Amino acid sequence: MRIAFVGKGGSGKTTLSALFSRHLAAAGAPVLAIDGDINQHLAEALAPAGQAPVTPPPLGPRLHDIKAYLRGTNPRVTSTESMIKTTPPGRGSRLLSLLGDDELHARHVSRAGDVPLMATGEFDDSDLGVACYHSKLGAVELYLGHLIDGPGEYVVVDMTAGADAFASGLFTRFDLTFLVAEPTRKGVSVYRQYRDHAREFGIRIAVVGNKVTCEEDLLFLKEQVGDDLLTHLVHSDWVRAAEQGRTPPASPTAPDAPGAPGARDPLSALEPHNRHALTVLREAVDAHPRDWDRLHRHAVEFHLRNARSWADARTGKDLAAQVDPEYVPGPATLLL
Repeated sequence: MRIAFVGKGGSGKTTLSALFSRHLAAAGAPVLAIDGDINQHLAEALAPAGQAPVTPPPLGPRLHDIKAYLRGTNPRVTSTESMIKTTPPGRGSRLLSLLGDDELHARHVSRAGDVPLMATGEFDDSDLGVACYHSKLGAVELYLGHLIDGPGEYVVVDMTAGADAFASGLFTRFDLTFLVAEPTRKGVSVYRQYRDHAREFGIRIAVVGNKVTCEEDLLFLKEQVGDDLLTHLVHSDWVRAAEQGRTPPASPTAPDAPGAPGARDPLSALEPHNRHALTVLREAVDAHPRDWDRLHRHAVEFHLRNARSWADARTGKDLAAQVDPEYVPGPATLLL
C-alpha cells in the first residue's frame, strides 16, 4: 500500500511519516520510507536518539539513469530522452517489487534506524532559477508507477508542504493520503484545498490531528474537518525529546518500555494515546484493498495531460503513443 503524508509546513507530517514507518517496521511489516519533501529531514526523524542520520544516494540527480533502467525493452518508449515522469509502464518495462534485488533499490536505499529509506535529494544551488522541485519528485512518480507492491507491504512518502503536491500527478499514486492538521485555522486551510482537489479525482484522504493539547483543540478539529478526521495525536514529550536529540523518556505504563525484558518496539515508550493513533492509521490503510485499475487509469490520464500541455512539444514526439492499451496492471505482470 502507498501512503502519503501531507499538510501545512510545520504541521508535523515528517514526524508522523517517521513514526508511522517505525511503527510498521516494529510490527515486522515490509516498509519503505521515501523523503519527498524539499526539506530533507526524514532520515533525521527516523534515526534513533544518539545515531547520526544516514541519507541514501538521492534519486533526483540520477533521474536519467532511473528512466533508462525502468524503460527496459518497452518498444513504445523509443528513447530515454522521450521518457517523462508520467510515462506509464507497458509490456517490456522493467517492473519492481518492493525492496527487491534490483539495481535501483541497491543503489538508492539505505537504512535509517530500522527503516529502509529513499530520498529525492535536496534543492541545490545548480537548481536555483532553472528548475522546480517537481523535477526531483519525478523520480518518485516513476518509481511508484513501476512498482508492483503486494498486500501487507507499505511505501510511506513524506510529501512537500501545502497543496503543492497537486502540481504533478504524483498525488494520484497513493492508496490513502493522510493530511496532518494542527488545531488552528491555518492548520485546516490546507485540508480544504486538498479535499476539493482530491474529490475531483476520487482520491482517499483522512485527516490526522496533531499537537492536540485539550478538548477545545479536538472540538475545533471536529467542527472544521467533520467525518474526515480519522484520529489525533496529543502533545508528546517523547517526540520533543527525540527531535532535540535526547533519549526519549521511558513510560512506566508502556508494556515494552526500553530496558524491560524482551522489549523490542522502539516506540514502546511513546504515549499510549499516540501509539494507539498509529494503530488506527494502519487499520485505515489496510481496510481498503488496492485498486490497480484506478491507479493505472490516473497514470494514463495525467500522462496524456502532460503530453498535450508541454511534453509533446519538448520531445518532438506524440507521447500518447507511449500508452500500452494491452498492459494489465497488478501483480500478475511480474509473472510474465
